[in-house]
Amino acid sequence: MTATLDPVTLAVLKGRLEQIANEMDATLYRSAFNPIIAEAHDACHGLYHATTGDTLVQGTSGLPIFVGAMAFAVRAVIARVEAGAPNEPGDTWLFNDPYEGGTHLNDMRLVRPIFRDGKLFCWLASVGHWLDVGGNVPGNFNAKATESFQEGFRIPPVKLVRKGEFQGDIVEILSANSRLPQSNWGDLNGQLNALDLGERRLSALLDDYGTPTVEAALDAFSARAEALMRAEIAALPDGRYSFDDFLDNDGISDKPLRIALDLTIAGDAMTLDFSRSAPPCRGPLNIAYSTAVACCYVALKHIFPHVPANAGVLKPITFVIPDTTLLGVKPPKPVGGYTETILRVIDTVFGAFAQIAPDRANGSPYATINALSLAGHRDDGSRFVMFSFFGGGLGGNPEGDGLNHGNNPISTATIPPAEILEAAYPVMFTQWALRPDSGGAGRHRGGCGAIYEIEVLAQGGADVFLLGERGKFPPFGVAGGKPAAMNRFVYDTANGPKSPALVTKIADIHIAKGQRVRLESPGGGGYGDPHQRDREALRRDVAHGYVSPGAARDVYGFDSEIG
Repeated sequence: MTATLDPVTLAVLKGRLEQIANEMDATLYRSAFNPIIAEAHDACHGLYHATTGDTLVQGTSGLPIFVGAMAFAVRAVIARVEAGAPNEPGDTWLFNDPYEGGTHLNDMRLVRPIFRDGKLFCWLASVGHWLDVGGNVPGNFNAKATESFQEGFRIPPVKLVRKGEFQGDIVEILSANSRLPQSNWGDLNGQLNALDLGERRLSALLDDYGTPTVEAALDAFSARAEALMRAEIAALPDGRYSFDDFLDNDGISDKPLRIALDLTIAGDAMTLDFSRSAPPCRGPLNIAYSTAVACCYVALKHIFPHVPANAGVLKPITFVIPDTTLLGVKPPKPVGGYTETILRVIDTVFGAFAQIAPDRANGSPYATINALSLAGHRDDGSRFVMFSFFGGGLGGNPEGDGLNHGNNPISTATIPPAEILEAAYPVMFTQWALRPDSGGAGRHRGGCGAIYEIEVLAQGGADVFLLGERGKFPPFGVAGGKPAAMNRFVYDTANGPKSPALVTKIADIHIAKGQRVRLESPGGGGYGDPHQRDREALRRDVAHGYVSPGAARDVYGFDSEIG
């Protein structure tokens, strides 16, 4: 575009466009049936380039990992169109293929073309985490999956709506292959409503400003993001920096999986090379190339928070992610546990940057979502599947302590409240508390993890499934900070409490009514030498129960009277 826009108009258009995506987010949150979308906000909406699929605008409350991956999802639809599939006003595409721009099978995507004066102007897209999409395990976090067919149904891009006509037969197929079809139906309608609203709002904006002006603004936003990112990279020292971290295991065999990054900075460009990472694994800890790129985007946005969130951010970045690693797999390799792997990828980026720029470094966050599902039947015979993720500590940083009981860097989601889960499912939380001594020690302490204890109330008990991480390799500290406490899971049996053989993964246990599961999540890694921690801050830590008196003496060297 050759049009030049004044700063005020650009600022107004930026706000208007972001508001469209934000309203789409809010529409889905308010209408979704399942708590993972309605309460936890496990969803995302945005606007995408007509021909490249690049991210133009994102909602501010959508999951960052979705924002990064959605560009690949839109490109998958564009590829269908370029191959000859019709794409017309009133169409809406649906798919969840994790190898074509998806993440895992639960994340259902809707992509809608937006036409203006007979020409494709952009795409609107919506993604939300559906509670159940078939597969061997309710909720689909199958720690023992060895192929994608065991994780749920896989849908390539298909037309859910053709020229405004809803294709009910597709929904019938979806419903027949889910344990919770009513929940999925509600979420689907919420996503369609969000797209409808976004289309109306965008049409009004184009009426107000004209298509050329809005196109020029979108081009300017991308160019500005690229320029700012290049300036940030150019300010860093040239060189090659390496960092390795590990996943506990793949859920099948108890062998660690290396995630290795070699990061190179040359002028205003950066290369992220993951070639040294472990090969594809048998279990569900693999991810596709698009997902790997998306989580790198999330990591970079945390390191460079002032750079705008659109595709321009990635233009100075080269990715080397071979399909010979677990970070670039093809079907039918299982990918249901993708959340754990992307968190470790993000940690490797954080670890490399701790060498490059300690003043920007964070201690590792707790870096596991602890995907826990309790499934069974209510006393009236109806089925329930309680899936939730859980919080932990975030890493200490140059400016202060890590957040207690926060969410991971992939997410702006909230942890579903205990009251909501208890109202929706036959369970009772008997403990929900911060975990003492779980944050890594440091000049700035890592945030505390949490303790969750859940009792099953259903007469028939419940099947329990867990897919987590950080049970063997703790969240690391940086700049002299100490690692955090590791993940721990315990469940009741007739012979007393027991922990999984694979520490953080289990898919084959049943607990009776009145029995409990207990999850103790990791804290965040510390930042800086613990002996440099402010004494008053440490005294407050002890008074609040974040740090025990023994740890204050032994780890922090606090020899004076505590209290």
